[in-house]
Amino acid sequence: MRRYRSVARAAAVLGASAVGCVNPALAPCVRADATAYLVNVTVRPGYHFASAEDALGYGYGICDKVSGGRPYPQLVSDVKADFTTDDEFQASYLIGQAVNELCPAQIWNLRNSAAHYRPPPGAT
Repeated sequence: MRRYRSVARAAAVLGASAVGCVNPALAPCVRADATAYLVNVTVRPGYHFASAEDALGYGYGICDKVSGGRPYPQLVSDVKADFTTDDEFQASYLIGQAVNELCPAQIWNLRNSAAHYRPPPGAT
């Protein structure tokens, strides 16, 4: 009976990890929320996406770059160039929203990449 319980418990953990939950009792499940991303980046001025599909495509592109190992300073430069802005906060906000809401499993990759980042002198 004891072995059955441990096998059942292992199966539950493996099943949960397949949907993004390693151990719901220890940590909250990680789930993407495209609606929250869209609300946060389409209501906030400055991004001017042509459509929700464009906004999502751009966000998922950021996710692809993070999962591919692109360093945070390059991500910021990419966003600034794409939106023709020097606004450091605007760039970092969009990156943060994309990763937090569309690909939360990449949060630690982004945090590690940004760990020692300092904005260039005079950045807004």
